[in-house]
Amino acid sequence: MPKNISLTEIKKYKNKFLKNNKNTALRNALIKNDLNTVALNWENFSQINHHFSDLIKKELPVTNQKASGRCWGFAGLNLMRLNVVNKLNLSNFEFSQNYFMFWDKFEKANYFLENIIKTIDHSYDSRLIMHLVKAPVQDGGQWDMFVNLIEKYGAVPKDVMPETNHSSKSMAMNYILTHKLREFASILRKKPAKNSTALKKEMMEIIYNLLSMFLGQPPDLVNWSTRNTENIYISISNVTPKNFYKKYADINITNKVCLIHAPMSNKKFNTVYTVEYLGNVIEGQIIKYLNVNIKDLKKSAMQSIKNNEAVWFGCDVGKRFSRDMGVLDMGIFDYENVFQTSFKMNKKTRLEYGDSEMTHAMLLTGVDIKKRNSIKWKIENSWGPKSGNKGYMMMTDKWFDEYTYEVVIDKKYLNKKLLRYLDSKPISLAPWDPMGALAR
Repeated sequence: MPKNISLTEIKKYKNKFLKNNKNTALRNALIKNDLNTVALNWENFSQINHHFSDLIKKELPVTNQKASGRCWGFAGLNLMRLNVVNKLNLSNFEFSQNYFMFWDKFEKANYFLENIIKTIDHSYDSRLIMHLVKAPVQDGGQWDMFVNLIEKYGAVPKDVMPETNHSSKSMAMNYILTHKLREFASILRKKPAKNSTALKKEMMEIIYNLLSMFLGQPPDLVNWSTRNTENIYISISNVTPKNFYKKYADINITNKVCLIHAPMSNKKFNTVYTVEYLGNVIEGQIIKYLNVNIKDLKKSAMQSIKNNEAVWFGCDVGKRFSRDMGVLDMGIFDYENVFQTSFKMNKKTRLEYGDSEMTHAMLLTGVDIKKRNSIKWKIENSWGPKSGNKGYMMMTDKWFDEYTYEVVIDKKYLNKKLLRYLDSKPISLAPWDPMGALAR
């Protein structure tokens, strides 16, 4: 039997396509219109609403990460700012995402160079080295990386270290930093290990200088003033960023843990995992996930929201998603009817065959509960106020099941059984595992 596709066979495909009037009608519609305009499912669209039975007590105007991949940092800082607003009685507040970004890039550069030294015996064209040099200071990150940065460097108000062109539009900065770090990697791999420590310090000074040019230098002290909702003047002087975070955010982020739902062949439920060569602060805590079933994931998130605590979470935001409407819904677009074919991959298969991974982090701020079951979820995004309901989005429960992979929950919302699992030694996953994708 021939392995090639013959011209005769192709002609049969064409004739069969043209005989189907629905094919030609949809072809004509798609040629002049976006897919999601043609595929919009009216039944699901007509039922969209942004009302929820349970909400955190205070929601703030959404932030905007602009042309950068700092969603995980924005989500973490947005979680922390809720306490600042309550403590100081403010109408709004933002931490400096630029300050956070500076130290993240700085620590990632050091982490990368240490990994280069650690893997000096590997061939330059090995899969591991190619993975390490692909994106050493990417914008992405994971919850444990967020904790490491905040615990080491603290946080400052946005006014103290405002955005710059390159914090909001990071591509050019990332190119220069990556270009330089690859050069440093090539040098370190040629030097004896005993010389690497002194050489790395010189390299890190250059990275510090580059970051200072792109982002400005981080402040050593917080000197900041504002007025609260009662127009009372507030002035904070000569406080270190770490003390500012501890005093005004007043949140124990080290007591929060990552639960994931990864129903893959190489992963077991009720098991702790980490990802090799993924991190930022060398002396910080490692990436650590507890893989649980989806019911445990949702139950803990509901408990948190009902107790007035927003939930940091990671998902694959680009799937079955209307950005304009701010809706994440498995049925919002009827691709099956448009293309007259079914799409049968389940969550397990999508993960294993590269069709899905964590791509975005946001905050859950509300949930609609009926008969003790979640129906839909409210999301605080970080793409500005133009999409959805003033920047807030709605996620259906079915979409949660299929494309949400991680939630960050305070330990007090976990049962004793899950807490015991957390104490076990984590199993290492390959650096390119989809559970590490958000940080890439």
